[in-house]
Amino acid sequence: MLPQYDANDKFLGTVEDAEALLALPLGDLLDIARQVYRKHFDPNAVQISTLLNIKTGSCPENCSYCPQSAHYDTGLKKEPLMSVETVVAAAKQAKETGASRFCMGAAWRGPKDAEVEIVSQMVREVKALGMETCVTLGLLKEHQAVSLKEAGLDFYNHNIDTSENYYDKIITTRTFSDRIETLGFVEKAGIKTCCGGIIGMGESNKDRAEMLHYLAVMENPPTSVPINKLIKIPGTPLEGVTDVDPLDFVRTIAVARILLPKSFVRLSAGREQMSDELQALCFYAGANSIFYGEKLLTAKNPVPEKDNALFAKIGLKPMHYA
Repeated sequence: MLPQYDANDKFLGTVEDAEALLALPLGDLLDIARQVYRKHFDPNAVQISTLLNIKTGSCPENCSYCPQSAHYDTGLKKEPLMSVETVVAAAKQAKETGASRFCMGAAWRGPKDAEVEIVSQMVREVKALGMETCVTLGLLKEHQAVSLKEAGLDFYNHNIDTSENYYDKIITTRTFSDRIETLGFVEKAGIKTCCGGIIGMGESNKDRAEMLHYLAVMENPPTSVPINKLIKIPGTPLEGVTDVDPLDFVRTIAVARILLPKSFVRLSAGREQMSDELQALCFYAGANSIFYGEKLLTAKNPVPEKDNALFAKIGLKPMHYA
């Protein structure tokens, strides 16, 4: 039996229902996820995004997973905000290799107004190439979200990372409610949200269920939901955490698909360490978006040729931005 949804296909279940889904026999869980997936999407099409780090390092936040935090010595080379011309050149290259969405990330707690204006110009010029645009700049003020919308921004990424209860085990320089406030400003400005989390930070299945349930019952659930597998970076507090079981990761993808039936579920960070077989299971479970390109912010990502070979083997085709 499929989970219950309202007339707008919004999940009606509880956190306990989400936990129960995670605990199902894997085959039964995948059967449900696949039914939900087929109802809302072409299950053999994948949305392709490219993510460029437009400003690297020196971030004042203490996110335990992040090599760009100024709190940790990870050997990362700090770099200032890129020029508009450099970013546009990268976007052109991404489009030529098959990306339909171009995402720009900056390591800030939150940008200054002058920085928002520079990023807005980047957005305008990338949009002019015929690509969807997404930025992740940290915490926003309400007027900054309006400025980005006026520039034509399609998506704002602002992950909640984990459950509200586990949040302060990972980050203490900002609160869960700080994240939600920025998402509210983005939504009010009319920008679509891209919001997900990270699996493998020592959280429990209950934390995973709570995180996904929180997203599912938002007034307007995120359009895109990145599910990241922790990349353990030497020098960060999480470098020695126990690896998440690969099949538990697949379960999380499947429950994300069931709880957020109309959202793009993005198989995000950590793919470079995943086998083709694990990625294929994730796509079967409902992932229908990836980041494309050999670098994901500061981490390695599969080269496009490897992704193309995987798509050919399992019969996936790229979606195109109209």
